[in-house]
Amino acid sequence: MSEQHAHPYYKVFGWLTFFTILEIAWAWLFFEHWDGRLTGVLGLAGMALIKAALVGLYYMHLKYEGALIWAAILFPLVLVVVFVAGFLPDAIQPYGN
Repeated sequence: MSEQHAHPYYKVFGWLTFFTILEIAWAWLFFEHWDGRLTGVLGLAGMALIKAALVGLYYMHLKYEGALIWAAILFPLVLVVVFVAGFLPDAIQPYGN
């Protein structure tokens, strides 16, 4: 198979692997060496969102779906954002309080 006709699954797998390694390094850096809980949590949440989007778009073939499916996906996503914003004050409290 030539490079022009390579399936995008391999590229997506590469990006998922990259983000997984980046998440491990991010968690190690922010939670073991710095006291940057907010930055650490927001960074991990952002990378998890990117990975979830890649899996949904390519492996679950949502890239080719219509508007009704996108509405069914976006409504729970909005709820997740609301829940994260609601619990964020608890996540940024210093340890021991």
